[in-house]
Formats: sequence, structure tokens, C-alpha cells
Amino acid sequence: MRIALGADHAGVALKDRLKRHLDERGISYTDFGTNTTESVDYPDYASTVAAEVAKGAYDRGILVCGTGIGMAIAANKIAGVRAAPVVDQMSASLSREHNDVNVLALGARVTTPEVATRLVDIFLDTPFGGGRHQRRIDKIAAMDQVSR
Repeated sequence: MRIALGADHAGVALKDRLKRHLDERGISYTDFGTNTTESVDYPDYASTVAAEVAKGAYDRGILVCGTGIGMAIAANKIAGVRAAPVVDQMSASLSREHNDVNVLALGARVTTPEVATRLVDIFLDTPFGGGRHQRRIDKIAAMDQVSR
């Protein structure tokens, strides 16, 4: 499995902790930045990670900002991406099982590093349930084709 990582200035420290966790698990990743706490615009990193996942260069993406909300909103603008801001284990599990989420958005200001690493494990280890959920994913995918 290959993971695309990205963070804004608020999420860089948590992203670095998650990199160590991925290293411990032997999971391959690319860090698309940022790598400092100097203020940056989260959509720049969300769009890069989301585009890499959407084109299939990476299996999944993990984004980190202050709350995870902005990153998820921005990532979901890329066709083929299903991003969710997740703060608890049930949401992490169901986002994968029911929604086949391919980009996890975490909030460094609302999630401890210990909880975040657990959410990442759930995100990486939970398979998509398929079945009745596939019909719904197909409908979401069809929405990517709607012009604005």
C-alpha cells in the first residue's frame, strides 16, 4: 500500500508523528508537505494529495490540518476522491466499510497523536464492505461527472 501525505502548518507536527507510525508499520508513503509551521494554504496540499490518489498513483491519502474539515472539503473537490474528517474510531471504521473513503482528514487541534495513530490504523486496515454500499458509491462517482 502506498500513502500520500499532506498537511498545512497546523498539522505538520502530527503528520510527522504519523510518518514515524507508518515507518513502524512498514507502509510506504510520500510526504507532499508542508514541512514547517509557517502559515500556508491547506487547499494547496489537499489538492495535491487528492489528485495523486484520484489518478491511482497512491492507494490512499492522509491529510492533516487544524480540524480536518478544510482539508476534507478541499480534497472532495477532486473527482474520484471520497475524503472524510474523522475524530473517532467508529467514524474511521464506517467511513471505510460503508463509504470506501480513500482520503482521511485529521485535525491536529482536536485529535491527540495517540488517537490519530489509531484512526490511521483503522483507515488502513478496514476493507470496503461492498454489497449495498457499492450502489451508493456508484451514485457518488456519477456525481463527479456533473458539470458546474
